[in-house]
Amino acid sequence: MRWMKLAVAVGLLGLWGCAKQEDVIKIGEFASLTGSTATFGQSSHKGVMMALEEVNDKGGVLGKKVQVIVEDDAGKTEETTNAVQKLISRERVVAVIGEVASSRSIVGGNVCEAQRIPMVSPASTNPKVTQGKKWVFRICFIDTFQGSAMATFGIERLKAKTAAVLKDRKNEYSVGLAEFFEKAFTAEAGKILVSESYQEGDLDFKPQLTKIKSSNPDIVFVPGYYTEVGLVLKQARLELGMKMPFLGGDGWDDDGLRKSVKGPIEGDGCYYGNHYSVEEDRPEVKSFVARFQAKHQETPDAMAALGYDVMGIVADAISRAKSTQPEAIRKALEETKGFQGVTGRITLDKEHNAVKPLVVLQLKDGKQQFVQAVQPK
Repeated sequence: MRWMKLAVAVGLLGLWGCAKQEDVIKIGEFASLTGSTATFGQSSHKGVMMALEEVNDKGGVLGKKVQVIVEDDAGKTEETTNAVQKLISRERVVAVIGEVASSRSIVGGNVCEAQRIPMVSPASTNPKVTQGKKWVFRICFIDTFQGSAMATFGIERLKAKTAAVLKDRKNEYSVGLAEFFEKAFTAEAGKILVSESYQEGDLDFKPQLTKIKSSNPDIVFVPGYYTEVGLVLKQARLELGMKMPFLGGDGWDDDGLRKSVKGPIEGDGCYYGNHYSVEEDRPEVKSFVARFQAKHQETPDAMAALGYDVMGIVADAISRAKSTQPEAIRKALEETKGFQGVTGRITLDKEHNAVKPLVVLQLKDGKQQFVQAVQPK
């Protein structure tokens, strides 16, 4: 719980000082600050807190300081309900910043929907997160677009005619992204030769990879999280000699994965879709990267950039609403158009999803290398 205690301490001591409670606007955040996917939660949280500090340095919102109250769900879906209910019932937050993981944002979103508190996810891409929801939003693209974009990349850029899929059968993000990739790939005259699955926490993927290898696909799509993807790539390349390109989604975005996937593991290419690239030649990106590196002595990944943008979106909505009433904030979020974020210009559509481009990155020499941007159709 060290991360949660640190976040609370920062909020208490540095961001609103000695202000009275009634002079503070409370926003909740639930994230996996510990657990198997803690890198995601920690990165997005750093982005949130950096944006929060900048908002308060400029005078706050509506003349008040903003306080972010954090609950660590430890990367467990079963912890999410209690975390979100605590933020709403005990802390009386006026809005909630959701999870990176889609499965946990779906659970947290259900609580916010029932309690009529707006929730905004920085990075949950599964369509179910906002589907049919009045109070739940996201500032990232969704997996129908991400899956389609990576299928098109495989066919057009890599000239693939056949593909294999390896997904996490217990993960909403992975299952959904695999489904959308398969639909798009076959719609463009590609053929899915085999679809295999695993479960979070597995260590041996050779049985599934052996079946995939025997089918001899042009590309392999692995829409999982970095925690398993690193093992998959190492076993495929080093133990089974699989040389075809491997593709994935934004769940690959982790500095540890980039550093471990080098040399022979890169093979003929490891590519993944993501929300931004540090190599993009935009002033918002250059400024954010420089400030983040100065503050944390590390390069911000996509989760950090999305965390920064989600805090900015929420603060902007409260400011435009001219109110801290949840209903007013919800309406302002629905009216978000052209918000200039680090991850692109953000407009929320009628389904509460962000319309924005995807970037394709390649793992190269322990770093991410920008390949191309894909615009939404």
